[in-house]
Amino acid sequence: MSLRRCSLAFAAILLVVAPATRAWGPLGHRVVAELAQRHLGPAAGTELERLLAAEHTTQLADIASWPDQIQNDPAQATLWQQTRKLHYVNFRGGPGCDYVPPRDCRDGACIVAGLARYVAILRDKTQSDAARLEALKFVVHFTGDIHQPLHAGYRDDLGGNRYQVQFEGKGSNLHKVWDSGMLGTRGLDWLAYAAKLDAEGPAPLPPPIAPLDDPYAQWARESCRATAAPGFYPDGHRIGQAYVDAELPVAENQLRISGRRLAAVLNLALTPR
Repeated sequence: MSLRRCSLAFAAILLVVAPATRAWGPLGHRVVAELAQRHLGPAAGTELERLLAAEHTTQLADIASWPDQIQNDPAQATLWQQTRKLHYVNFRGGPGCDYVPPRDCRDGACIVAGLARYVAILRDKTQSDAARLEALKFVVHFTGDIHQPLHAGYRDDLGGNRYQVQFEGKGSNLHKVWDSGMLGTRGLDWLAYAAKLDAEGPAPLPPPIAPLDDPYAQWARESCRATAAPGFYPDGHRIGQAYVDAELPVAENQLRISGRRLAAVLNLALTPR
C-alpha cells in the first residue's frame, strides 16, 4: 500500500472510531491519559511500556504534561519555540467554525497539523525510539488539548484568554477556568477522577462532520462549536455555581471523548502491522 493510501486509510479508521496556553492543566491531561491507557489492546500496551521505559515509568499520565513543561526548561527552549503554536488553533471564520487550513493553520502551525505530524512519527517504526517517545508525548498532550474547547476557539479573544471573569471570588479568565478551575471543584485526584469517568462507560462520539476527511480537523471543529453554545461565555463575566453545574458535565464529556479517541489513536499507532 502506498504511503498516501496508508495515511488515508488511517484517517478513515479514526473517523469511524470518532465518526501559548495550557489545556486542562496537569489534572485533566493525566485523566485523559489514564482513560486511554485503560483501553489499550495488549500489543499496544506492551509497545507503550517499552517506549516509556526510557522515562522510568509505565504510566502514560506521567508524560502527559511534558509538552507544556518544556517551556520552563532552558535545555528545551528551541523545541518549545518550534511547538508552542501547535497547542491550539484559532478559528477566524463565523459561528460555523469552518476550518480553512491556509487561513487557520498557516504553514502547519496549529494543533490539527501538529497532531497529524506526531502521529505519523509515532506510527513509523523506522524512527528511533527516542523520536517515537517524543512523538508519543506530543500525541497524548495534543489529543487532550484539542478537546478543550478554548484551544479551538476564536482569534479575537485568544481562546478565552482575553475574556476576564470572576471565579470563586477571584479574577481569572475563561480559558483558565476551563483548563483547571472547574475540574478542581470536584476535589478528586487524577486517578479517582479517571475512575469516576471510566465508570460512566464509553463516551458517545459526535457524528462525522461532512465533508471533512481529517479526524483532527473534525475534533477541532467540535470544540469550536462548543464555545458557540448558549451560555458558554457567562453573562456579566461572573462564574457561579449555576455555570459550573451546566458546563462541568460538558468539560467532563470532552475528557471522556478525548480519552476514547486517544486510545484509538494509540491502538492503531502502536500495534504492529
